[in-house]
Amino acid sequence: MAGLEQQARDWWAKLVGWLRGGQRTDAGRKARAALQDIRTSDTGRKAEAALRDLREGETGRKAKAALQDLRDSEVVGKARDTARDALRDLRDSDAGRKAKAAIRDLRDSPGISDKS
Repeated sequence: MAGLEQQARDWWAKLVGWLRGGQRTDAGRKARAALQDIRTSDTGRKAEAALRDLREGETGRKAKAALQDLRDSEVVGKARDTARDALRDLRDSDAGRKAKAAIRDLRDSPGISDKS
């Protein structure tokens, strides 16, 4: 498992380096190559098999059933309704209107330029 962790760290470092800029084309090729190496390596295949076994095994089925029971429970339904009501109240409140206006003012102010 240490081999997979090291490969993941190497791949992550390459990906972060690519995202931060520099030579994007070369870094992009290296990141794609690193990801492909992880996928095709023996460690990568073992990790995929382990995840598949976990997902398809008895433990995975029990976890799915437990999550479905939780989603279907009355408590979760009440919590969802309460959160929805709280968001609606916030959106309709004076503080919500002021926050929207402040965001609009910031977005429309000439001091901020979009560099994308």
